[in-house]
Amino acid sequence: MISPAARIALDLTADLPVPDLEDLYRDLHRHPELSMREHRTAAALADRLRTSGFDTVTGVGGTGVVGVLRNGPGPTVLLRADMDALPVQEETGLPYASRVPGVMHACGHDLHVTWLAGAARALAAGRDAWSGTLLVLGQPAEETGEGASGMVADGLYERFPRPDVLLAQHAAPGPAGLYAHSPGLIMSASTDVDIVVHGRGGHGSRPESTVDPVVTAAYLVTRLQTVVSRELAARESAVLSVGRIEAGTRHNIIPSEARIALNIRTQSDEVRERMIAAIRRIAAGECLAAGCPREPDVVVGNNFPVTVNDPETDRRVAAVHGEVFGAGTILDPGPAMGSEDFPRLAEGRIPYSYWFVTSTPAEVWNAAPGDDLMEKFAAVPSNHSPQFAPDLATLAPGVRTLVSGALAYLVSPEEPS
Repeated sequence: MISPAARIALDLTADLPVPDLEDLYRDLHRHPELSMREHRTAAALADRLRTSGFDTVTGVGGTGVVGVLRNGPGPTVLLRADMDALPVQEETGLPYASRVPGVMHACGHDLHVTWLAGAARALAAGRDAWSGTLLVLGQPAEETGEGASGMVADGLYERFPRPDVLLAQHAAPGPAGLYAHSPGLIMSASTDVDIVVHGRGGHGSRPESTVDPVVTAAYLVTRLQTVVSRELAARESAVLSVGRIEAGTRHNIIPSEARIALNIRTQSDEVRERMIAAIRRIAAGECLAAGCPREPDVVVGNNFPVTVNDPETDRRVAAVHGEVFGAGTILDPGPAMGSEDFPRLAEGRIPYSYWFVTSTPAEVWNAAPGDDLMEKFAAVPSNHSPQFAPDLATLAPGVRTLVSGALAYLVSPEEPS
């Protein structure tokens, strides 16, 4: 015997309009939009929410969409999908590949929007089976960390019902059909750091008359790799990656400055602050050793908080997912080094559950080298890859996860099954 929430979820999603959802997904994938420019995507989602009977408002926090469906007494549940794409040139070769040069849905947010639209329609059509208020969000600018805080600053919880629980999910690599829950830390914090090395430029034939910032930047990039390996204990998970280094204009000109952009991933504020302090110290030291005319500029930029599921909330959602999808479909992979701005919707007080839906097509997964899950996981296209292409077979299951997660709160557990 399964719970009322699981049974009703299966009933409400038994006849999902899969061809229509596929059309929506392909359309969104063809027309990706960068952060805070998601006008077309927002309009498509808003139109579907209105058609499903939601009171719908656009332009929240920039391009955000909010739909509200009041359906009697009960809790308020928020379902969120992010909408923005990435500055990535698509290389999937799909017939519905991006038509926007240099922009691609390489992180699955088009899939997230499609899941949300499908779940909103299914829950609205089955409103006789549950009671409460459903709040659905199309959130802009997750990739830049602006979207969630922007919607809150724009009066999200003053203009619309304040939720009792927040739910969200993300497409991830892995054999389609698994649902990853961690009742606690599931995503890491992310912090961008920009460094400017100041040198003294001159002619390439006379390096002795210059202070070469390119050489200093090269030493700095190499030395930064020791922050994690030599300054953190093995038990402290962290990553430091240099994503960009820029300098110069011509082959024979030694420039006057070099720029380095890096990103750190941490799972505690204490480790984050230690890493930032180390970056500042190493940058200053390398520039001093090189005789740079001034100290480097070190600017801490965009940051994302850690994502920490409320244990009781996540276990409740994971339990209904296990009932809906069956034994062996739920796993706890532990915390990932990826990051999210979703926790900013919680304002530090609202409990939430955030989980992953694996989405690698079976033929891609089976062809990947490796003998175990982790070896194959490392070999298949991941989020942000120009080859990232989720399996369309995950459309219906992804709708079902949101529907069942919401019903875990909107359906009384005492209801006879």
